[in-house]
Amino acid sequence: MGLLQTWGNQMNKLQGFYELKYLGIPSVPWKIFSGNELLDPNMLWTIRVAVEFGEDISLPRAVGVTAEEAQLKGQQYLKEYGEKGLVIYYPYFIAIKSGIIEVKEKQVVIEAVKADLWNLTSKGCRDITIIHDINPPRTKYFGNPDFLKEHELQELLRYAARVRINYKDYIFDRSSIMLEWSYAINTDANKKPIGESYLVFYELRRLSF
Repeated sequence: MGLLQTWGNQMNKLQGFYELKYLGIPSVPWKIFSGNELLDPNMLWTIRVAVEFGEDISLPRAVGVTAEEAQLKGQQYLKEYGEKGLVIYYPYFIAIKSGIIEVKEKQVVIEAVKADLWNLTSKGCRDITIIHDINPPRTKYFGNPDFLKEHELQELLRYAARVRINYKDYIFDRSSIMLEWSYAINTDANKKPIGESYLVFYELRRLSF
């Protein structure tokens, strides 16, 4: 059943990363910052303090900074928080479209918005809501039905099904699993997109009814 069995409702960001890795779901390619890294100067980076247990909302982070700034911030974070937690880093990405997936006992709800998830969670913007009933299978669309391409929708539903199978005991116990995701693209040091877009998940938590 994975680490969720131990962490339950109180999963923080790092615990969510571990859980996504356990599931084999595409997630943020984070690494632990030791202070000896040579970060690629042609890319932007995100570096943040993380703790394995407990609240992590107020911990410092630097998002979309140069390699030089990330290394300086990382050294600072290690001095201030090295005994209390970890410092992690990963390539900065630009979100093309983002959303949430709520996996319930009998349905999957997907909400999506253009660009960053902040537009959905904080501004209340929404381009599409999709409600997919499990049995019998039926999909209802509210909003722009063309916002998600068919292969994107099927990819999201495929990972939702994996979550539903792995956590069926939690879900059937009047709970649901929430995931946050983006279709994203990496950038160079000038925030110019590089490479191909890809799906990335960066949050997983349990909701209780």
